[in-house]
Amino acid sequence: MSDTRPGGGSSSDDARTLRTEHRTTRKAVTAAAIGNATEWYDFGVYSYLAVTIGVVFYPSQSGGVQLIATFTTFAAAFLVRPLGGMFFGPLGDRIGRKHVLAFTMLLMAVSTFAIGLIPSADTIGIAAPILLLLARMTQGFSTGGEYGGATTFIAEYAPDKRRGFLSSWLEFGTFSGYIGGAGLVTLLTLFLGDETMLAWGWRIPFLLALPLGAIGLYLRIKLEETPVFDQNTDGFAKDTGGARRKGQLRETILEQGHAILLCLGLVMVFNVNNYMVTAYLPTYLDASLGYSTTMGLVATLGAMVFMLSTVTLVGRASDRVGRRPILFSGCLFAIVLSLPAFWLLQRENLWAVAFGVVVLAITLVHFSGAAPSALPAFFPTKVRYGALAISFNISVSLFGGTTPLISESLVQATGNLYSPAWLLMIAGVIGAVVVWRMPESAGRPLPGAPVIPVPEKVVRGASPAPPRPRNGEDSEWRSPGGNVRRLPSESD
Repeated sequence: MSDTRPGGGSSSDDARTLRTEHRTTRKAVTAAAIGNATEWYDFGVYSYLAVTIGVVFYPSQSGGVQLIATFTTFAAAFLVRPLGGMFFGPLGDRIGRKHVLAFTMLLMAVSTFAIGLIPSADTIGIAAPILLLLARMTQGFSTGGEYGGATTFIAEYAPDKRRGFLSSWLEFGTFSGYIGGAGLVTLLTLFLGDETMLAWGWRIPFLLALPLGAIGLYLRIKLEETPVFDQNTDGFAKDTGGARRKGQLRETILEQGHAILLCLGLVMVFNVNNYMVTAYLPTYLDASLGYSTTMGLVATLGAMVFMLSTVTLVGRASDRVGRRPILFSGCLFAIVLSLPAFWLLQRENLWAVAFGVVVLAITLVHFSGAAPSALPAFFPTKVRYGALAISFNISVSLFGGTTPLISESLVQATGNLYSPAWLLMIAGVIGAVVVWRMPESAGRPLPGAPVIPVPEKVVRGASPAPPRPRNGEDSEWRSPGGNVRRLPSESD
């Protein structure tokens, strides 16, 4: 197996070193994670309100058709995600990661808030589902630039030997946002009741997205640009004369063909597992198995809490044993444990159902802990945001966002309650092939980026000792943001 990087080799900056600060890195991780939390807050709300949304916006249809229509609207948002990736990704490689991530945060919060303002179909007829579709597609467009940018942002701040751990906090934000949205829906359902939720209570979680987004926007605006992007001289940003290098689309897509294929496959197995648990499972337990709505919500929420408590441990483990062993274990679990997990879900026993959900969560957390640090390492700095955003969102739109729709359609068409398990198993086989072919990236610099060592601990109030210049020269370099310094290595 080759260790050749699919990004196309190293740059001259690989021989240099970037020294980052703990405080700045923590701020970067926090801001990126909060943005992801806002995105997944909406997913948690939408998934847990799928039945209610079907009644509000498609009242004339039967229960099964309502679910199909609701998940079709859910999937439609993913169909425009590649457009968002193609727009925001290359833009982030030109003007910087920070500015693009601030805008996607704003657009995402506003579009989620707008869903809470749409009148029901009983009030405005066919315009209601049309407006819902438009709001969801706006969410999808903004999200197209979110995850690829957030993973890039953290990866370009993180020390090489801690990239797995720090990047896993992005998924900590994912689970936090989902738990927040799903937990709020659960509490509202318990306290308001089904009738009040159907009348107006369902709007509350969507309306709360605006203040949450405002907090994330503030944090992102206050951030500095990533040091790796700042020091990169081979990118597509305008030079001092206002000129821009040509050929960005060719270098972003055509010259990254092998890396994009690997990224597509890894994202596929990650997101089929992800959306099976986070988007489809509550509806499967409720509509397909006939459990109470509350039981389905609580069981899935418990799985999310489990993943919240373990995802950073998996990220840390990927720094120690490598990304590939962790990801391969997740693929193996998907192949071997999916059928037993769905068998447990059908036992009509609370503890069996809970254990089945946890088995699916154990599989998913392997990908959630290791994938955020593995994905940015496929691409070099100058095209990282664009290539990752495009390939990530194409894969998500084809395989992730359609998972609830395909799963529910298979169950209704065949009557086989194990159909979703077979879908997970197929994804696991494809993922195993991808992991076998991908290079190991743990503990190594990103392609086209300098070495980023773990920052030294600095005693509060004390100034760090300046680097010792060689040959009487002052070798220190500081970025325009002043948050990092780059030092020549001994090979310079």
